[in-house]
Amino acid sequence: EVQLVESGGGIVQPGGSLRLSCVGSGFTFGDSGLSWVRQAPGKGLEWVSYTSRDGRSTLYLDSVKGRFSAWVDNAQNRLYLQLDSLEIEDTAMYYCAKNGPGAFRPLVYRTDFRYWGQGTQVTVSS
Repeated sequence: EVQLVESGGGIVQPGGSLRLSCVGSGFTFGDSGLSWVRQAPGKGLEWVSYTSRDGRSTLYLDSVKGRFSAWVDNAQNRLYLQLDSLEIEDTAMYYCAKNGPGAFRPLVYRTDFRYWGQGTQVTVSS
């Protein structure tokens, strides 16, 4: 059974930083790309990042480029997301997801990914 478990969320002031982690089990890390997806209150799902299965390339949502960084540690079965220069608009539930669409795009649906974690809440507030 594939399982994805996120951690690392919290409450932070604007300009602050957080590091999210997603640990996977029930599959071979590196058999597919891994993604971070977020959902702000009352809004749709935004595809934040996609990291290729070999970990060599990552695509980012335009609004987080230069502020967020994602990477995978296949030996640890973990996907990370470093969030720097956080803005109030980054407040959302952040999900780790697997087996998604073939083309990266800003908005996605729940059904676009086969596997999801339970999410970790990031709140940016002064």
